[in-house]
Amino acid sequence: MRLARARWSGLSTGRKVTTVLLTATQLALAAAAYRDLSRRPAALVNGPKAAWGLAISVNWVGPIAYFAKGRRTD
Repeated sequence: MRLARARWSGLSTGRKVTTVLLTATQLALAAAAYRDLSRRPAALVNGPKAAWGLAISVNWVGPIAYFAKGRRTD
């Protein structure tokens, strides 16, 4: 059985607004994580910066994991 894909034009206004807000939030979270990672010295990052750079690209999970576990505060 094949699921029908919803087209943008077929979505209700509420779903469009929700989609735009979630997308904007995800992009802002990733941008903030990348910005922090690029400005933070390697000594203040738990693990290799390159690995965190790749991890941040994983939607929602990557940026949240970076902010929760990737940064050292000392």
